[in-house]
Amino acid sequence: MSETFVRYEVSEGFATLTLDSPHNRNAISARLVAQLRQGLADAAADDGVRAVVLTHEGGTFCAGADLSEASAAEGGAAAAAAARTREMTAVLRSILELPKPVIGRIDGHVRAGGMGLVGACDLAVAGPRSTFALTEARLGLAASIISLTVLPRLTSRAASRYFLTGERFGPEVAAAIGLVTVDTDDPRAAVAEILAQLRECSPQGLGESKRLTTMRMLADFDRYGEELAEQSARLFGSPEAVEGMTAFLQKRPPAWSRP
Repeated sequence: MSETFVRYEVSEGFATLTLDSPHNRNAISARLVAQLRQGLADAAADDGVRAVVLTHEGGTFCAGADLSEASAAEGGAAAAAAARTREMTAVLRSILELPKPVIGRIDGHVRAGGMGLVGACDLAVAGPRSTFALTEARLGLAASIISLTVLPRLTSRAASRYFLTGERFGPEVAAAIGLVTVDTDDPRAAVAEILAQLRECSPQGLGESKRLTTMRMLADFDRYGEELAEQSARLFGSPEAVEGMTAFLQKRPPAWSRP
């Protein structure tokens, strides 16, 4: 039996998908993506499910790409990046295309690709332990595919700042710049309140209303997806990215940050 990286539970008309791979900080691995997509498909097929809560086990919601998996992949970093980009594109589209609301419940660290998951959620609630960062530029990379779900959520100035600096920010800033819907000391209670509101809405009304809010993001996937996938593969195979990922795994500063 394969190890469970994503738990799927249904209660009182709502499905909960819990990222449960704490050994690698819920990093985006092939197995986690496959199980997450299966959970989304199960929720879509279940007429008794009105909405989905996406949450996490442990102190990290999602740390981004599994860099250890990337470094060990056959065919080199660029080939691994291309495969991972296809997987990430598919899971982000699965969230956007799901005809039911997806609510992110976050109370931990969110980095890189994890930001793409938050951006894809229709609503996002962040607790006091949440921190956020787009760290790609610090690794010699760029937030290629995930920009399709993150950029539409952010103000223009915030996008420039956090895409370029890679600096960390907390839940209050995340709410102020549009990344999350609510920052709160009690994310469970806040999500329960949102679910109570959604229970008052019809399934058809929810599905069609969600389509209005995601159609432009999905159009950008069709328009820019291939170009961004090529960018991602090119950057992952570059010497700077190899140095950046190696430095990260070795817990040392990359060469370009030294005096």
